Amino acid sequence: MPANTFDVIVLGAGIVGISAALHLQARGRSVAVVERAGGAGRETSFGSTGIVQTEAIFPYTFPRNVGEIASAALNRDPRAHIRYAALPAIAPWVVRYFLASSPSRKQVSAMAMRPLIGRARAEHEKLASQAGATTLLRGGGWIKAFRSRQGRETVLAEADELARYDIPSAVLDRHALLALEPHLSEVALGGVHFTDPPTTPDPGALVQSYAAHFEARGGRMIGGDARGLTQSCAVWSLPTAEGVISAAQAVVALGPWANDVCRPLGYRFPLGFKRGYHMHYSAAAGASLSRPVLDAELGYVLTPMSAGIRLTTGAEFARRDDPPSTAHLDRLEPFARTFFPLAARRDAQPWLGRRPCLPDMLPVIGPAPRHAGLWFDFGHQHLGLTLGPVSGRLLAEMMTGEEACVDPAPYRAGRFG
Repeated sequence: MPANTFDVIVLGAGIVGISAALHLQARGRSVAVVERAGGAGRETSFGSTGIVQTEAIFPYTFPRNVGEIASAALNRDPRAHIRYAALPAIAPWVVRYFLASSPSRKQVSAMAMRPLIGRARAEHEKLASQAGATTLLRGGGWIKAFRSRQGRETVLAEADELARYDIPSAVLDRHALLALEPHLSEVALGGVHFTDPPTTPDPGALVQSYAAHFEARGGRMIGGDARGLTQSCAVWSLPTAEGVISAAQAVVALGPWANDVCRPLGYRFPLGFKRGYHMHYSAAAGASLSRPVLDAELGYVLTPMSAGIRLTTGAEFARRDDPPSTAHLDRLEPFARTFFPLAARRDAQPWLGRRPCLPDMLPVIGPAPRHAGLWFDFGHQHLGLTLGPVSGRLLAEMMTGEEACVDPAPYRAGRFG
């Protein structure tokens, strides 16, 4: 086989693309991963809360209560932030998201998500073991904490709903919460401890370890712009920093940039973007945090990371390429300081990421309806880190004709017409 000819070209070197490449490689395929950012795990995969969310079968839905909608619309709900200048552009997607958030459709999405979520931990642990990166996955789960009686009722109701699907958790009163996280302030009255999810102190390093394993097994990481992908005579080709490469199959695993390749080929996926920010802090006065903690009523997460305590915001509704704004982080930071003793900021600027979301909060995994050899693996919303390895397995099974580990029908590209 010529040096620049492969069985598969994977577009995107985030957790989703690298996982797909590893699973294809394990099935005997020669694979090139093309990434414009100069390395693996440097975009959306880099900035998560670090939680492999094995409890997250229910999608993050748009509010249905009129009061909650009004609060969000006026930017009074700290869990979300709207960039008003973007509203004309993003309104059609927001409407579709609202319609897909009805109780009945939420249940449909949950049942479609459950098989993937149920395999997420095992698939991560397999890749981490193979890559020699088990120290980058830690136990201890994560905590959803509440500040008020109303918050307690909401958090416990959500835990009860999940318990019906065998999602383990433990209810924490103030005493039990402090036994796990003694440096949380008096505003944290209790919470729910999701005991199963593994977490990572460095999501970027975890993805990079998987990518290094891919290269050690003979895979190629190549710099290039995925928008140059073309097909001729059943062969996919792409100009790269190492010349034109070609393959019989190509995988679009570009997360929020997927439509940059899909639209020129005639596919118009309703992909929206819940943007999020993070900042690292020192902990004040010798305080420490052992696991991620969500301040449930305010929507931010504090995670102990290698770089410090990471504060990750909820969703900013904006256009994908709008310039960054510190407004959401600046609003949440004072609340976080009353919740846990944060000291100085460690980063010069907040980090911005773009969560790629389809209205039903399910990914697209499977073949392109109108192009032989083209495959999709994107739209993992808040759960890219969680679902990357299991999505990669499912995609590789479909591409190589194996029996699929889960029914791929709910994730088909054609569901959007």
